[in-house]
Amino acid sequence: MDNSQEIAKDYSQPVSIADDDSRETVIRKESLQEKLRSAGSFVLFLASRLVQALFVVWSAVTLAFIAVHCAPGDIVDSLLTDTEKSNEQMRLRVIEEWGLDKPVIVQYVGYIGKLLHGDFGTSYAQKKSVNAIFAEQFPATIQLTVVALIISVVVAIIGALFISRRTNVVVGSLYKGIELTLLSTPPFWFGILLLFVFSFTLGWFPVAGSSGIKSLVLPALAIGIPMGANLSQILRQGIEKSEEQPYTLTSLSRGLSPRAIRWHHSLRHASIPALTVGGMMVGGLLGGAVITEQVFGRPGLGQIALNAINSKDLPVILAVVFVSSLVFVLASTLVDVLYFVVDPRLKVARSEE
Repeated sequence: MDNSQEIAKDYSQPVSIADDDSRETVIRKESLQEKLRSAGSFVLFLASRLVQALFVVWSAVTLAFIAVHCAPGDIVDSLLTDTEKSNEQMRLRVIEEWGLDKPVIVQYVGYIGKLLHGDFGTSYAQKKSVNAIFAEQFPATIQLTVVALIISVVVAIIGALFISRRTNVVVGSLYKGIELTLLSTPPFWFGILLLFVFSFTLGWFPVAGSSGIKSLVLPALAIGIPMGANLSQILRQGIEKSEEQPYTLTSLSRGLSPRAIRWHHSLRHASIPALTVGGMMVGGLLGGAVITEQVFGRPGLGQIALNAINSKDLPVILAVVFVSSLVFVLASTLVDVLYFVVDPRLKVARSEE
């Protein structure tokens, strides 16, 4: 009996190891399947968002095309300046370029085809292609928008992380008052104040123009600080709600400091609503750049749009509509993708659907 028990003990260990190996294999397979499901759900989600983005841009372009054809008067007269309306050769050129002698559906297909090839047509008011106009001035708007966005993110994170319920009451109240004032201030008006103080009074920065980094500082601050104040308020409220959740108490019990919890846990959970509002504010950021460019005398989309409206330059106006809708769509799609990066629970929810 003792010998049989010893033999059983000798054989029990290999059987246990085999069972453990089989369990590890099953776990690996399940983990791989979970990763594949998560990746597949993300690809499907991204594909659906891209389809929606294409539909939005197509709708904007189509509505612009319909508006041109439904506007009162002759389309050729709308495309040409007042001095060129009586020029017969110019009228024939416009008719040929826009296909106005063909059925409307053919004109529409031709117009979409040109946009797909990146051809925005010709500005008859400025005597150059619309592509050349955007190539000269639009990079300045992108530069201003990107720098302003970076400033807004820095302001939002600093305000959200370093001002909390534990902050001194006087300091916290003072910051929140300044924050409320800034987020209620229009960027162009804030830009005028910055010009008065730092350009007219102190002479630290140029009044107008786009030459050098110094000419970019004040316009970027005029747009980025009010936007950052808005995001800071949303982030701070999200962090305060996050600190009331059970996982915060669990993290504290494991020895994490309140600052580490705010940096590594609360900020991530609070960034979801901030991303949503930030994506919605991109359009306002672009619009704020348009007005701010006029205040600071900078080239860019604002100058393009203003000149086109004043001279009734329809091809440029149509290009501005297309570019603006494209920026909105790209920002919205990017925010949707960042949701998956910031909050892994969305991957699980999508894979389970």
